[in-house]
Amino acid sequence: MLSIKWIRENLNVVKENLKKRGIKDIDLDRFISLDNERRKIIQQVEELKHKQNAYSKKIGKLKKEGKDPQDLICEMQALSKKIREGGRKRRECEGKVQDFLLNLPNKLHSRVPDGESNVEERRWGKIPQSDFPLRNHQEIGESLGILDFKRAAKITGSGFVLYRGSGALLERALINFMLDLHIDQGYREVLPPFMTNSSATMGTGQLPKFRNELYKCEKDDFYLVPTAEVPVTNLHREEILSEDILPLSYVAYTPCFRREAGAYGKRIQGIIRQHQFNKVELVKFTTPQTSYEELEKLLSDAEEVLKRLELPFRVVRLCGKELGFSAAFGYDIEVWLPSQERFLEISTCSNFEDFQARRASIRYRNKKDKSIHYVHTLNGSGLAIGRTVVAILENFQQKDGRVLIPEVLRPYMRGQKWIEKENS
Repeated sequence: MLSIKWIRENLNVVKENLKKRGIKDIDLDRFISLDNERRKIIQQVEELKHKQNAYSKKIGKLKKEGKDPQDLICEMQALSKKIREGGRKRRECEGKVQDFLLNLPNKLHSRVPDGESNVEERRWGKIPQSDFPLRNHQEIGESLGILDFKRAAKITGSGFVLYRGSGALLERALINFMLDLHIDQGYREVLPPFMTNSSATMGTGQLPKFRNELYKCEKDDFYLVPTAEVPVTNLHREEILSEDILPLSYVAYTPCFRREAGAYGKRIQGIIRQHQFNKVELVKFTTPQTSYEELEKLLSDAEEVLKRLELPFRVVRLCGKELGFSAAFGYDIEVWLPSQERFLEISTCSNFEDFQARRASIRYRNKKDKSIHYVHTLNGSGLAIGRTVVAILENFQQKDGRVLIPEVLRPYMRGQKWIEKENS
């Protein structure tokens, strides 16, 4: 959340950021009008309270002198009524201002590209060449008997998948491999709840903006997590951290649940976009002075997963229209998808600066002067598991129908070298 003071002092910057994001339905003039009204009400109530205090002293003085203060008491009662009414108007106005702030996206870093296209930063790996017709991951998975969409639909509905045999083992192997790698990189593993309350969900920016994309347990007012970013970032909600312990780096596995409303074509078929999927997430808390250095480290740590799996990928710097609501700056890591001859987003690594920290009240105490400041929060997928399965099935498919398992995963797959056809 952006501070009211910063918005008032940087209106042109806010307008330019909204334009860069392609957002046209946010009325900044209404916000300024509401905030002016709020400030006016506060001033009026303070003046009434000052008058009330003066009357109170006069009443006390009249009583000591044995005089009748009834007229002043009546005026005091009228003042009290006006103060209560002013308080009601202030709360109503502040509620509207708060709603506006909660729906206003983060300010953009100066390095966010202009225009509607992301900027490619670099590529890694060699795109595989094939002398046989390539199949997509769904065809490969169904022919091998490791992905079952029909039975998943029978159990739940469309937008779900059932992993079987080596498919389930591959999913689990990737989770464990990524966790082990990131722990070796210096992250501390946490296994958080897979549901969060409204305050936690609002703290990272999912509420109220993306309410319709979330699965809610109505009876308990809990939300199934759309990403581990939500519970892990809220580990330190309403806390003041010591600067000495920063940066804090966490890694967490969670299933993720998203409605993913809308229709999608062949480019998003199979397990590329699901209502339930697994993800290993990286989250950092750091100081404003070091947050962009830490973002580059986080990006490198996520890239290392694909390097070890020997999967070709590229890194792109996100333009305003592609950047997430809460992010000030970010990168996408995109893995090569042979069946579609394109790169597919497999991780977004973002710096939210103090946007989430303001919403969740996560601060730190400066070790020199003991002053208190908001932390900067960062996160990135390390990686999305289902899309990593997609990339492995497609990039390592063989002419005889089998899939070669990346060497680094074999110890996690009971020594298997190949995924071969299994009975349905």
